[in-house]
Amino acid sequence: MGNPTKKIYASVKAFSQRGKLLSKDDFQTLSESRDMDELITRMKNTKYSDIISYIPKPYNITNIERALKNHLIEMHFSIAKTSGEKVLSEYYLRYVLWNLKLIIKGKILGKSYEDIESQINLRAEELIKQRDTIVKTMTSSDLEEAVTSLRNTVFGEGVSKAVNVYNDTKNIQVFDIYFDKILTKQIKSALQFSSDRDIVRLTWMNIDFYNLVSILRGKFWDLTEEQINDLIVTSTPSASKGLLSKMASASSIKDACNEISNTRYKNLISTFENDIDLISDFEHAFEIAMYKASKSSFTTMFSPSNSMGIINLLNYEVRNISSIIFAIEQKIPSKTTMSKLII
Repeated sequence: MGNPTKKIYASVKAFSQRGKLLSKDDFQTLSESRDMDELITRMKNTKYSDIISYIPKPYNITNIERALKNHLIEMHFSIAKTSGEKVLSEYYLRYVLWNLKLIIKGKILGKSYEDIESQINLRAEELIKQRDTIVKTMTSSDLEEAVTSLRNTVFGEGVSKAVNVYNDTKNIQVFDIYFDKILTKQIKSALQFSSDRDIVRLTWMNIDFYNLVSILRGKFWDLTEEQINDLIVTSTPSASKGLLSKMASASSIKDACNEISNTRYKNLISTFENDIDLISDFEHAFEIAMYKASKSSFTTMFSPSNSMGIINLLNYEVRNISSIIFAIEQKIPSKTTMSKLII
């Protein structure tokens, strides 16, 4: 369950990081940058000043994101190690899965080793000494060999199922769901080692998000009811087995959303008629709710949930900055960018 003294230290560290989070005004200022050079200049007035000082010119979305993600990965690793919370250690797998997703998709799209390698950041694997596993997958000659290389890892079963569904549907986006399922299963398994109610509450909410969004996406992609049911990880106190089953068997996405209207998440359902807008809006609203729940984890000092809360908030912060970088590169107006952020 971890050393009590270390847990207190982890909580203090979490509160310290919380005080450094970027505000809405900070994001607004960054989003109004006219180009990458101006963005970097403005970021020098934030806590990221030291981090971005090492970014080489010319500035682009790849090298800025790499620096930000390295910082995020190292913060997560440090806080999880200090707190001793098993759930936080399993959440860390998300960074490894980012790379695996890029590798597997790259193999399907016929990308060269050099193209795939240029997108990969192995800092997460280096910290947990799993670099060789990912490199072996990346250097595989084709998709089949890549899947085989993962057979005896925690990723093996999920990757194999994802490939099977992809072969049926030819929809490369199914890998997003299956890699999320791998992470969600690991997090769910780790819950048995946590006695903190707030960590359990935040984790159940994360599982609900995965289950509900995956069902809606699965229906949008015309997956079979059997395939959709296979995506479900576990029911929770706020999303029962009956609810998930009804959603999976619903005749339309709108009908599936109507089932959610009978749960605690009813206020997250929009009135959009278009399926993709309905799903996107629900996903965004749910993430806003998780963001707020993570902020509320700081109501109790020296709680293990402080560590989980700050890791979630730091992930959203880096995602928000990445969205801003993309928007600047694509000349998207600041008002549009701000409406998409998780704040």
